[in-house]
Amino acid sequence: MASNPDLVIGEDGLARPVWAGKDPLLREYYDTEWGMPVTDETGMFERVALEAFQAGLSWRTVLAKRPAFREVFNDFDPDAVAAFKEADVNRLLEDARIIRNRQKIVATINNARATVALRENGGLVDLVWSFKPTETPRPEIFAQVPTVSEESRALSKELKKRGFSFVGPTTMFALMEAIGVVDTHLVGSHRRGTSGVWA
Repeated sequence: MASNPDLVIGEDGLARPVWAGKDPLLREYYDTEWGMPVTDETGMFERVALEAFQAGLSWRTVLAKRPAFREVFNDFDPDAVAAFKEADVNRLLEDARIIRNRQKIVATINNARATVALRENGGLVDLVWSFKPTETPRPEIFAQVPTVSEESRALSKELKKRGFSFVGPTTMFALMEAIGVVDTHLVGSHRRGTSGVWA
């Protein structure tokens, strides 16, 4: 395990992927949240929104701005965000604490409206989890971790059909990893298999 260049052993003796090995913010996120099941609507909407904001940027950047995102997007309450108007878009574009991208801000508002509309058909949570694969990868190194899957392509297509945007197949695979729909923790990591979703 120690010879795996994609894993590092922390001072606590636990193995983590290199990306989560040193930075305290990423380490805390990896240890306590990444890959853990998200089964509530607000939590799912938040993850969809943050993955959209991450497109083209580092996850570290998004994670550092997460408290501000939660503040300006009403803790990602879909009903509250769905009610945002053009004045809210302009307000958000002036807030240097978040990622000021008009397309992503507008997409988040539209995705909130799509989330509310989905309640009549089972809801966002059930829809996303319905694309859980029957098997999960067992990567030992980063090169074995996929960035897209048949399920993420299908989820992307379905969400777009339901009015969502910034939900491409790669973004949706990242979402599926982050919320425990698929387990891509490296074999040997202390988090591998700890979500309770995969045996």
